[in-house]
Amino acid sequence: MATLLAPEDFSPGEDAMALNKAFEGWGTDEKNIIWILGHRNADQRKQIRLAYQEIYLEDLIKKLKYELSGDLERAVCHWILDPVEREAVLAYESIIRNYRPDYRVILETALMKSAEELLTVKRTYQFLYKRSLEEDVASHTSGDMRKFLVAVVSVYRYEGEEIEEEVAHSEANILGDEIQGGGGCGGGGALNGAEEIIRILSTRSRPQLLATFNYYKRIHGTSITKSLDGDPADEFSAALRAAIQCIKNPKRYLQKVVHNSINRLGTEEDALSRVIVTRAEKDLKEMKDVYLKKNGRSLEDAVASETTGDYKAFLLTLLGNQDYF
Repeated sequence: MATLLAPEDFSPGEDAMALNKAFEGWGTDEKNIIWILGHRNADQRKQIRLAYQEIYLEDLIKKLKYELSGDLERAVCHWILDPVEREAVLAYESIIRNYRPDYRVILETALMKSAEELLTVKRTYQFLYKRSLEEDVASHTSGDMRKFLVAVVSVYRYEGEEIEEEVAHSEANILGDEIQGGGGCGGGGALNGAEEIIRILSTRSRPQLLATFNYYKRIHGTSITKSLDGDPADEFSAALRAAIQCIKNPKRYLQKVVHNSINRLGTEEDALSRVIVTRAEKDLKEMKDVYLKKNGRSLEDAVASETTGDYKAFLLTLLGNQDYF
């Protein structure tokens, strides 16, 4: 379930004028911006953008970028985008803005969507940036990481529920040969090749992969993610673990992203914002439950203790917390 609290009745014109009023004067009224946009669903936000353009002949996102700053600006500007456009923008920023692409964003883009949803994001990406997602991923990665990430964003994955048990058993052994043959199971060794693990993770359906992971544990006595534990600096193995976690339990994976973004030296605001902004209209309530169960405190408490000011107010608003105002 979503955590977003949005009214059924609203006026996009009135909201556009209220936002413009918040922009006027010596200082921006961030709290009013948060109150309005933090309580509007995707369709309502789209109508507000259109109304603002019609009334003031100016793009609302450009205005928000000018009026806001820092973590709040990035979170609000991502939030107001159409969800598909947001996914394309997040993927682009994860590839272009960083010293090296953030594989987590690319994997979330590829593995947490249906085949049709991924195709729509890729079309939007191409429309916005005049290049394909695959092209940019390939241009900014190398080696096995390039092969893996290009494969997962290129595939049109089958979504049926059928499982081939013999294939699952066989591929569990194949995965074991590549992972354990290279010193897996926490041994810190390199993978014994990666072609087959890339092929299996990037092409098989989710039900088929879950069956394969179950066979892997039965055969090898440990989970495939534990087998991939090793050198913390091995980014490719970390990407494989993240992909498997995305496939096995997306909500648990996302709570871990949030937990890791908070429980480090300096909050990783981009990761924290990304999860809350992209899931507030989908399944953030369930993810909050997982977070509470895994960490012994609510996600709201964690966010409130590790963020400040208007940025904190915006995230708490998307989490469904009304106490701040």
